[in-house]
Amino acid sequence: MRWAPMAKKLLQHGVLCLLLVPVLAPFIWMVSTSLKPAEEIFGAPLRLIPQQLAAAENYGRALFDVPMLSFMLNGLIVVLGILVIQVTVALFAGYALAKLTFRGRDLFFGLVLLALCIPIQVPALPLYLVLAELRLLNTYFALILPFMFSAFAIFLFRQFFKGYPEEVLQAARLDGMTEFEIVLRLILPGARPAIAAFSVFSIVAHWNDLYWPLIAITSMERATPPLGMVLFRDSALSADYGALTAGAVIITVPLLVLFVLAQRQFVRGITMTGLK
Repeated sequence: MRWAPMAKKLLQHGVLCLLLVPVLAPFIWMVSTSLKPAEEIFGAPLRLIPQQLAAAENYGRALFDVPMLSFMLNGLIVVLGILVIQVTVALFAGYALAKLTFRGRDLFFGLVLLALCIPIQVPALPLYLVLAELRLLNTYFALILPFMFSAFAIFLFRQFFKGYPEEVLQAARLDGMTEFEIVLRLILPGARPAIAAFSVFSIVAHWNDLYWPLIAITSMERATPPLGMVLFRDSALSADYGALTAGAVIITVPLLVLFVLAQRQFVRGITMTGLK
């Protein structure tokens, strides 16, 4: 009978490993292609492990034949700018919706839920016309503006704050702390799991976003990593698939590092918000 739990656990791990295969296969093939010389990429038979390594040539071209580092710096500025504004707004809005009583609170929360259903494609044309009228296209501000307010972040933080002990908040108010001080000195330190969980979602979404940069950006100077890859593909290097996949690997690595670093807080934040 002692073998039954072990067999069950082995079966569970086996199923998870099988499910991982279709998820990881494209990434493994991408890394393999980035290491191969051109004649091996489409040569027969197809091999996962390169017979000859061309990593230096492929990664060198991906880094220096196009301004890849500039694309990544642009992406970093945009995702961090969006994240800081989103977290700041959602921190106060989520606290107000979870812990304060005021007229129209349920209506505001209903509007937040409604906003979750509106994709970026809906306000894209009015935003483009406003930015064009103000001559703000092709700027960092144009890339950040549509994503300053995240309904998902407000919803996530509200769910997280609903579990915060009401007695602690009452004691802080009796000690003379304002609501602003309560958010910054009590709520913020305890909200790190929720912030880490949302940060992963936000950074991955906006680092990989191609739709809005294609509309708002027209030059290489402000191109984000996915838009840079499109420009890279359309350049004279379009047939160099080894260098193209090397570029794809380069812009993917920061996201993997981010997830590994934030994994524990990410899982904790999702678990705590999901239990409310």
